[in-house]
Amino acid sequence: MDRLPRCLDGRIAVCACLAIALLALASPSRADPPAEVRFDRDIEPILAVKCYHCHGPDKQKAELRLDGKDAILKGGESGVIIKAGQAAESLLYQRVAGLNDLERMPPGRKDWLTDEQVRLLRTWIEQGATFPQRPLDPAADPRRRHWAYQTPVRPQPPEVRDAGWARGPLDRFILARLEKEGLKPSPEADRHTLIRRVSLDLTGLPPTLEEVEAFVKDESPDAYEKLVDRLLASPQYGEHQARQWLDAARYADSNGYEKDRARVMWRYRDWVINAFNADLPYDRFTIEQLAGDMLPGATLDQRIATGFHRNTMINEEGGIDVEEFRYYAVVDRVATTGTVFLGMTLGCAQCHNHKFDPISQREYFQVFALFNNADEPILETPTEAEIAREAQVEKEIAEIEARLPEEFPLPYEELRWTVLEPAEFTAASGGKLVKQEDGSLLARWAAPERDTFTVTAETGAGSIVAVRLEALTDSSLPRMGPGLSDSGNFVLSEFTVTAAGRKAPAAARPVGLKNPSADFSQEGFAVASAIDGDPATGWAVAEPKGGPSQSRTATFELKEPIAADGGTRLVFTLAQNFGGRHLLGRFRLWAGSLSRGTPADVDELRRGHLAARQAGWEAKMMRAAARWTILAPQTYTSQKGCTFTLLEDQSLLVTGDRPSRDVYTVEYDTDLDQVSSIRLEVLADRRLPARGPGRGGVEEGNFQLSELEITAWPRDGRQEPVPV
Repeated sequence: MDRLPRCLDGRIAVCACLAIALLALASPSRADPPAEVRFDRDIEPILAVKCYHCHGPDKQKAELRLDGKDAILKGGESGVIIKAGQAAESLLYQRVAGLNDLERMPPGRKDWLTDEQVRLLRTWIEQGATFPQRPLDPAADPRRRHWAYQTPVRPQPPEVRDAGWARGPLDRFILARLEKEGLKPSPEADRHTLIRRVSLDLTGLPPTLEEVEAFVKDESPDAYEKLVDRLLASPQYGEHQARQWLDAARYADSNGYEKDRARVMWRYRDWVINAFNADLPYDRFTIEQLAGDMLPGATLDQRIATGFHRNTMINEEGGIDVEEFRYYAVVDRVATTGTVFLGMTLGCAQCHNHKFDPISQREYFQVFALFNNADEPILETPTEAEIAREAQVEKEIAEIEARLPEEFPLPYEELRWTVLEPAEFTAASGGKLVKQEDGSLLARWAAPERDTFTVTAETGAGSIVAVRLEALTDSSLPRMGPGLSDSGNFVLSEFTVTAAGRKAPAAARPVGLKNPSADFSQEGFAVASAIDGDPATGWAVAEPKGGPSQSRTATFELKEPIAADGGTRLVFTLAQNFGGRHLLGRFRLWAGSLSRGTPADVDELRRGHLAARQAGWEAKMMRAAARWTILAPQTYTSQKGCTFTLLEDQSLLVTGDRPSRDVYTVEYDTDLDQVSSIRLEVLADRRLPARGPGRGGVEEGNFQLSELEITAWPRDGRQEPVPV
């Protein structure tokens, strides 16, 4: 993830590799073997490429093996193949050189050793055919001595004659090679060329005319450094640099294989881009992609980084073995991790010990086992804006749900209502309340301006979830009541309840009430005013324009159901503070409990009620949204020759042959001026397998509709058919 040094001249990034390549081409090939031919450096690579496929660890034709000192010295069916110091007498040299009428090895002219390789092998034998001293432990595998497996050591920049040309250590390496070859650096590019080169190199985009003009006119000594800093700080830098990594990580926006459906992976793509733009250290860049989700307190971004492993192809074709393609995904992860992070072809060791890299088949499957333990959850990856929006929506939903009980009260018709028989009842004014046969209380006195009634009642065992106050008319009341005022009205200022177990009446506690409802409330005197805690408000029931008196009912849900072993003792307080003798004249109290077989949780009961209301509303809307008309088929054909029978209800019954695939074409004629919806109805029929509605299998009766295409055109035929 290291970026370009701030002081690096843009020309070097473009020219360094080109210069080295040109010098390599200009260097003459060495015709003579080196003074000392070494087995590990000069001979073993030849044997590995040319001989191991027939005489290596996996196959030993003629019982000859050439991948180790002991095996080479042992020889094969033809005996010893090397005589130290005597190349002409050595069978190995004779075979690769094609001497003494022997078949030249390896078989096939295109695989023969080159003349230079043959000379190297002959010189090595004549020099004594020596092998390097190697320990026997696996870590001493000669393949590990390749430069790629050595610890990097920072070299000292070489001395150069034109030290003033070099602007940094890298320049001195380039210049030293140029001076060795007798070459000179090219002249520095002009500023127009320079800004174009560095802009394309760092961002992939050409500079704008304004940017070119500003750079050309900038005469400050650090103009180029400022240009590089600006390009490195631009978001396009990360977008451009991330391309190669995303290619190596096999990033794609679709699943591959047969269906190649779209996948949501762009958050991983953005993570890589942001990592480049943030100059994320390479160790973190590596760790977070390989195991970001396993870091302590892993952040969402660190878990997104592990999307590196989710770039495998996904096969969604019907009938596949899911486990087979999960295995392929793990194989892909091992191979890609080895290629991208190790620069090694780990995949070769899936079938055998690696021939060129120091990786055994056992080590391959150790890495495989690591990835094979991984889970593949679906990770929700909202952006900060989406998180904020989601929180706002959740808040709005909570507010709406909090209002639902008020807008959709408990379905009281599903409760079991019981009249509460008053055990004790008093009026604060000292007035007389008389108990009636139906359990109601009737006021029989010259009513005062204001009063408070207290009623005590007891219930049996069971859970109480609501209470009801019934204000009743009576012929003894003014205008038949249900109140004591001259108009027959009343105002219930506050309605409160306390509860205790019948066995412990002293432990009474207030009962919370909610969701008040009434069959009628006078304007300005809503039933909710009876439990609002304000003595100046209240519930009243006067009819507009002096209508006839009627009995009225108010119902209040309990915030929490109450129940006690042996029954419950309830105390009701009815405060009536309005004045003008607006007191209840006759009233009755009820307790509502859950009926047998209904849910024990009131909220669950309400949810069921709401679901039923919602379903009814949807059905009503559907009926209003479309008027469905059954279409009568005019023509009908089967591509495979199946038989159609038109039935009385205008449906088509398909019989006859049962091909594995077919295309039905049906034409309809309709008088409808406008069609907004099409409905396909599949019907059961006793003449079909398993009564249908499909024809698949004797015991299945299923079908699969792959495509439904509709074409429409006017009856007059003056317009072309239009696909729908």
